[in-house]
Amino acid sequence: MERPASPRPPPPALLLPLLLLLPPPPLGAGEPLPTESRLTNSCIQARRMCQADPTCKAAYHRLDTCTSSISTPLPSEEPSVPANCLEAAHQLRNSSLKGCTCHRRMKNQATCLDIYWTIHRARSLDWDLCLKFAMLCTLNDKCDRLRKAYGEACSGPRCQRQVCLGQLLTFFEKAAESHAQGMLLCPCAPADRRCGERRRNTIAPRCALPPAAPSCLELQRLCLSEPLCRSRLVDFQTHCHPRDILGTCATEQSRCLRAYLGLIGTVMTPNFVSSVNASVALSCTCHGSGNRQEECEQLEGFFSRNPCLAEAIAAKMHFHSQLFSQDGADSTFSVMERQNTNPALRSLAWVPSLFSCTLTLILLLSFW
Repeated sequence: MERPASPRPPPPALLLPLLLLLPPPPLGAGEPLPTESRLTNSCIQARRMCQADPTCKAAYHRLDTCTSSISTPLPSEEPSVPANCLEAAHQLRNSSLKGCTCHRRMKNQATCLDIYWTIHRARSLDWDLCLKFAMLCTLNDKCDRLRKAYGEACSGPRCQRQVCLGQLLTFFEKAAESHAQGMLLCPCAPADRRCGERRRNTIAPRCALPPAAPSCLELQRLCLSEPLCRSRLVDFQTHCHPRDILGTCATEQSRCLRAYLGLIGTVMTPNFVSSVNASVALSCTCHGSGNRQEECEQLEGFFSRNPCLAEAIAAKMHFHSQLFSQDGADSTFSVMERQNTNPALRSLAWVPSLFSCTLTLILLLSFW
């Protein structure tokens, strides 16, 4: 009897797709360690691909150099380093390094993890809202230039107070209102002392404020003798004035805040009292005011116990907090620019789109 023909094995062209569909065998304890060539999206492979692209290679080197130098300097110095890291990270977000991984028991695991944390080092930064607003200023050429000018004038143990005050006055006059108010009126959690200290240091209290608290009446006398300060003080008293015992304010909150910020850089420069709350005050005292004690306390209380000013500051901080709680449909920078009432800046309609990608990355990093 003729034996039936044995079935022919399927051709290799058909076997290959079938083999690709099969799951990989489990890795036993006695089997050799996986190499990066056997892993999917290994950071070692991803870096090798990145180094073949000059743009990606340069961005990775810049990020590696930047993140390796991250430390904890003074709050006023922090934004410059993260901004450089973000720029490099922005260039790498669509590269082969995006989403690369490392696996346990792989060869060269230490090298892989080093690459991984170079890409993800920004997770370890302190992304409080005051730092975010400082970074928004850093990303804007004009704001960054003005901020660096007063930072240089107000830093160092031998800073000249009048020069510092002059640069502060220039910053709060010429920087976009959205940036100036964002940096000074950024919200902080009560327990976040670093955020609160960064907010308080926006006005550089070590240089801009007198080392020893003078009489509040003496500050007022000096202010009234200077035409600019006198007009700014009258503006503040007009627009932040409670009209009745119920605390009804004379004008809207936005005008009160502008008047308040207008005093920064004058001898009547106010500031936050501490890093744990949003209370503000003049750097002065009413001790030894004699028969003018009540007048002095009224002047001091117009800053520290003013319901109109306190409510305006709280409302602006709440607004700033809401900016960073939105989804990606509208960038923070776009909203900030629309709030700007300076007519000269309305023509800069292209600015939000220019920074939208960078700000999206900032917001994503903040929630890692």
